[in-house]
Amino acid sequence: MLHNSRENPLYDQFDRLLQILKKYDVTLSLGDAIRPGSTADSLDGAQLQGLIVAGELVARAHAAGVQVMVEGPGHVPLHHVESTMLLQKRLCGGAPYFILGTLATDVAPGYDHITSAIGGAIAGAAGADFLCYVTPAEHLGLPTKNDVRDGVMAARIAAHAADLARGRSAAWDKDLRMARARVSGDISTLAACSLDSQVWENHKHSGRQKCAVCGDSCTAGIAAEYFGIK
Repeated sequence: MLHNSRENPLYDQFDRLLQILKKYDVTLSLGDAIRPGSTADSLDGAQLQGLIVAGELVARAHAAGVQVMVEGPGHVPLHHVESTMLLQKRLCGGAPYFILGTLATDVAPGYDHITSAIGGAIAGAAGADFLCYVTPAEHLGLPTKNDVRDGVMAARIAAHAADLARGRSAAWDKDLRMARARVSGDISTLAACSLDSQVWENHKHSGRQKCAVCGDSCTAGIAAEYFGIK
């Protein structure tokens, strides 16, 4: 650890590394070496000390003119997510924060793409800048091709939900287009606005889409006809 030892020779080595990174315009990625390995470890002393060290390294990198981003957890219960994001941003001078999840619980092996999407959406809304995808096989073994696809889709959904919460206009515009397309039965726009457009290949429709619940008696469809928006 570098903390509490300003004379530590590792600082000199780090500064020499920064000179090389600056020369070649390389962005430094600081790993989260003491991230919580379970929700029980979240925000413990070791993780907090690691955040403090990361903040010191970020400050040195910025002083040397080197861009830097910081890795984050990991296993974080929902009531710790916002605190974790705020602490990291405060200690690391607002450096971009990319997180592994976060995983909201430890008891769902085989479904960790879902647990990470739950935590990731909240983390993104609270300030995380990049979500690393997690596959269903995260705690089982090496992922299959389908595991990778499911993990990426879950992360994309979480990221879009976070963008909505943070008021990103592009995200809100897409949701609004989707809502209008549902009312008007515009299948091509529904597919274009979907994060996974392939799902529409398995649900072919001829003409206007019928409501899955109401069929031709859908009140939204009747209203769309009345107001001339279909």
